[in-house]
Amino acid sequence: MPADSLAVTVPADSLALGTRVPHRSDSLSTQARSAHSTRAFTPDTLLLTADSIPDTSMGNVRIFNPDPIRALWLSALCPGLGQIYNRRYWKLPIVVGAFVGLGYGTTWNNRMLNDYTKAYRDVMDSDPNTRSYMDFFPPTVKESDLDPAWLKKTLKNKKDYYRRYRDICIIGIVGVYLLNIVDAYVDASLSHFDISPDLSMDVAPAVINNSAPASKPGFGLQCAINF
Repeated sequence: MPADSLAVTVPADSLALGTRVPHRSDSLSTQARSAHSTRAFTPDTLLLTADSIPDTSMGNVRIFNPDPIRALWLSALCPGLGQIYNRRYWKLPIVVGAFVGLGYGTTWNNRMLNDYTKAYRDVMDSDPNTRSYMDFFPPTVKESDLDPAWLKKTLKNKKDYYRRYRDICIIGIVGVYLLNIVDAYVDASLSHFDISPDLSMDVAPAVINNSAPASKPGFGLQCAINF
């Protein structure tokens, strides 16, 4: 028997029923089709097919473009909210810190103003029972040892001092509030400008017309810079 021949054993009863004996070429073609089908659906082949599909979703880059009007109203509604909308998160501690500091200064100066105002009112009246101004001195100091003119002048100066700095803190709060709105609006508006460092210059000949009726036009160069 040749080396490439294929021996097939068939039961005798199958021959009696007229069963077709498979030929060597049919068996080889069936094996080839089976191998081809197996290779077509291997995991590596499926993975290669999936990777070959171009993913266009990763190529879409969304550019953030804030609205200046919206940033303005957000800052007016809540200081610092416009900076968050503009994604300038590092400005938020500055805004909050300014409001907290000025708010504390306003409260402290107003409390001292009320104390000195009450003391100055008590020292100016003639009622001996109103002596709140003595709370500013140690218990060892007697009222008789104090000069009334000096005491009235000192209390008045202190009262005016704390009123002045309380008003300055209030003005500072208003200023920070307005600055917070302007900063959010300007920051959002600057996002629309092209800040590319590329500069271009265009030089071309030009005809210069003189205003005098008898003069002739002149020729020159015009230069345009784009930035």
